[in-house]
Amino acid sequence: MRRSLIVLGGATALAFAPSAHASDKGWNDAGSLARDALVVAAFGVPAAQSDWDGVLQAGGSVGVAGGLSYGLKEAFPERRPDGSDNKSFPSGHTSISFAAAATLQNRYGWKVGVPAQLVAAFVGLSRVEAEKHHVHDVLVGAAIGEAAGFLITRKANDRVQILPWGGTKSGGIAMTMRF
Repeated sequence: MRRSLIVLGGATALAFAPSAHASDKGWNDAGSLARDALVVAAFGVPAAQSDWDGVLQAGGSVGVAGGLSYGLKEAFPERRPDGSDNKSFPSGHTSISFAAAATLQNRYGWKVGVPAQLVAAFVGLSRVEAEKHHVHDVLVGAAIGEAAGFLITRKANDRVQILPWGGTKSGGIAMTMRF
């Protein structure tokens, strides 16, 4: 777990280092760097522990979030605030970042998850500040990422599992515990 925190701490430091630039390009670069650091952490933390199930689950979470975001961009074209193209909705950077953060949190707990979630929130902020996305693009991207991370990733210690469920007329959360 100590190596996990070191990797995540390094990723967090890298993510916030370039954020001192106030320009749109500075925000854009900082957000991209933070997203990349989270993805590296989502794969690197389990790999450092030889947790190959965790690596596969991180790949599934990040892949689903990225794929769903790309599909929604094609289905619902929306002009970016900077006018560069029609791929604003939803924020792919944000969905991938939150998928990586949710994977780390769900797999390894809050000590790893909270810093990762903060970095993911920074990515969302950077996308708005860089004028690449509207606030609603970032919020939907965050929801996609969180859902992918929490639905695809299992806890490393699976004695306690919390699983969402839904039907045509109801939904809820089920908790199971092994003794």
